[in-house]
Amino acid sequence: MDLGLKDKVAVITGGSEGIGRATAFSLGREGARVVVCARRLDVLQKAADDVAEATGAEIVAVQADVTNAADIDRLIKTAVDRFGQLNILVNNAGLSQARVFESVSDDDWQADFDLKVFGAIRAARAAIPHLRAAGGGSIINLLNLAAKQPGKASMPTSVSRAAGMALMKALSKYLAADNIRVNGVNIGLIKSGQHERRWQASNSGTLDEHYGSMARGIPLGRVGEAEEVGDLIAFLCSSRGAYITGVSINMHGGTSAVV
Repeated sequence: MDLGLKDKVAVITGGSEGIGRATAFSLGREGARVVVCARRLDVLQKAADDVAEATGAEIVAVQADVTNAADIDRLIKTAVDRFGQLNILVNNAGLSQARVFESVSDDDWQADFDLKVFGAIRAARAAIPHLRAAGGGSIINLLNLAAKQPGKASMPTSVSRAAGMALMKALSKYLAADNIRVNGVNIGLIKSGQHERRWQASNSGTLDEHYGSMARGIPLGRVGEAEEVGDLIAFLCSSRGAYITGVSINMHGGTSAVV
């Protein structure tokens, strides 16, 4: 199925590993030109080089921190200067934090919102004029199942992701007349560098055993692959998903009790 993504230009935040890297692969495989950003330039450049080699796509690595407005402005400018337009923004940068309420300090709340909510706000604000100039486009906010179904020890992530879901919905209505579609993906447990670093720190069992223990209670019986999320994002950004906007799609192996 042709997704109509050839020569489209995408910016992906948090593109050095996990879902961000997988999304770059999915979009690059479809012929899109991709600019990825992250804070660790060495890891980011390696990811960009690997995706470019595997897909033949043009992948540009830009060191940037989404908590810094100047970095985001430079990121978007780099994409437009390099490729002449912008069609897709994927707000992926984030870090999962799930703790009980009393253990989350003011600084923790501020840092989480600055990274996930204000990071998406900054990127959207910088990208929207270029999406309009291109005649439309797509924005995807990576969210979390806890945004719809928060647990008792799910903070601050559940709250910041719920804010990101509200931002997605409001922007979808605001930008619909500009043919800019805005959607979200509420992930459950997906394989990632974060999970693998936690496994390494635990010094317990194999990585497969680690993911196997995480999969208990997931109806499909496994942890999701980052590539599966990347493929969903590619579809949502594509001409085949042109009538989808203002929705946040659950991708969690059947875990959620809510639709």
